Parts: sequence; C-alpha cells; structure tokens
Amino acid sequence: MSDTPSRRSEDTPKGEGPDRRVRKGSSPTGLERRRGPGRRLSDFARAAEEGELTAEQFQFVAAIDAYKRANGKTYPQWTEVLEVVRLLGYRKTLPREIDLGGAEDWTEKADAPANVRTRSSQSDAA
Repeated sequence: MSDTPSRRSEDTPKGEGPDRRVRKGSSPTGLERRRGPGRRLSDFARAAEEGELTAEQFQFVAAIDAYKRANGKTYPQWTEVLEVVRLLGYRKTLPREIDLGGAEDWTEKADAPANVRTRSSQSDAA
C-alpha cells in the first residue's frame, strides 16, 4: 500500500464524494475547451482535430516545424512560439476576447514591425 496520503477521508467510501466533472459556471478566462451537453466544437477546432487543417493552421504548423528543425529544438519555449507567430505577420490589433485577470491589454498597428530579432540578425537574414 502507498505511503502517500489519500485525498478522501477514511470514512468516505470509494467512489463517493464531490463530482469533479460537474461544471461550476463558465470558465473565468473564456479558454475552457471541455465539451458537454450543448457545447460543440467550432468548425475551426473540429477540422483540425479531424486532420483537415485550414491554410492558416497548416502555415502555423509548418512554421513551427521549420523553427524546430533550424534550431534543433523538440519543444520550443513560449517566447519562441510567439516569435514565429510575429514573423508570420500576426499583430495584436484588437482588444482581447478573453479575461486574463490583471494582465494589461494593448493593441498595435497592423503594420508594426515584428521586433523579435536583433538588428544584426535582421541584416544577416537580408
């Protein structure tokens, strides 16, 4: 038997207790992806899960794959993923649609530079 303490009390029979699967309201961030009654996948997510990527999804996957191969990385850091996204041309031009608590929201012009490379690496790439 394991020495790790159980999360249920000794007098609670196995299988009884609060049901953790029950949703308590909507996600506070708007990022919840779990499905349940009345919750369907968007066409965007359904197509990707079925292996039918949109042109946008395919380009993103191809860019991340190229970055990983070029830099010998299996798992890029989040800042590196953001760098690839910005180099693909994405900019934050609209207010966010999700709640991130105290995180500051901001926008930028659609033609703003990526600003993810140093000046020397920009001249090397040219």
